[in-house]
Amino acid sequence: MATLFIVATPIGNLQDISGRALSVLREVEVLACEDTRVTRKILSYYQIPRPPHLLSVHEHNEHKTVPRVVHFLEEGHDVAYTSDAGMPGISDPGYLLVRAARAAGHGVVVIPGPSAVITALIASGLPTAGFTFLGFPPRQSGRRQRLLARFASAPETLILYESPRRLGVLLAEALEILGDRRAAVAVDLTKMFESVEQDWLSALAERYRETVRGEATVIIAGHAPKFLRETAEQE
Repeated sequence: MATLFIVATPIGNLQDISGRALSVLREVEVLACEDTRVTRKILSYYQIPRPPHLLSVHEHNEHKTVPRVVHFLEEGHDVAYTSDAGMPGISDPGYLLVRAARAAGHGVVVIPGPSAVITALIASGLPTAGFTFLGFPPRQSGRRQRLLARFASAPETLILYESPRRLGVLLAEALEILGDRRAAVAVDLTKMFESVEQDWLSALAERYRETVRGEATVIIAGHAPKFLRETAEQE
């Protein structure tokens, strides 16, 4: 049986990739990518020749292209899969491909590497012992607010991805539903203009009212007295 390699790629700085990941990208004959244009930049940067088979597998065509990838595995070809940035399957395509490969009896090997979730959490200075990753919240305000309300009393740190266009709205709704607590916003992690700001949710909601440039990760402290402004300022 062949092997499907799930390969983590840089979330910004192209030097944040493992030697093992580069070895896999050099050796496989079949490379499936969320966006071939993005992965080609990595291949070009590290002077890795284009593999014989380069496929586009993204959220809009997964149901059609995953069987094609499995067919390559059935023919004995090892396949590598990369998303645009970070770890495939974490708010990125990859889950259906892994499931299909395993169902067909093929091996799945994950090549670990960069992840905006962990990078932002550590950089935030908020508790790391327990956290809940919520991915991208719903675009509809009502559904987004209900999601936040479900975790209003959770003691774990919350982590969300958000579009630069909706960042300010998310922070304002989090303030209203969760109360004023410590939080952080990480923008353009590992890139030249990386920014990580920790403050009270009220201050961050005001600071990011306007659309920002770059991908954003929001980290919100869990429900604990020392991270809630109402009780922290009474101590």
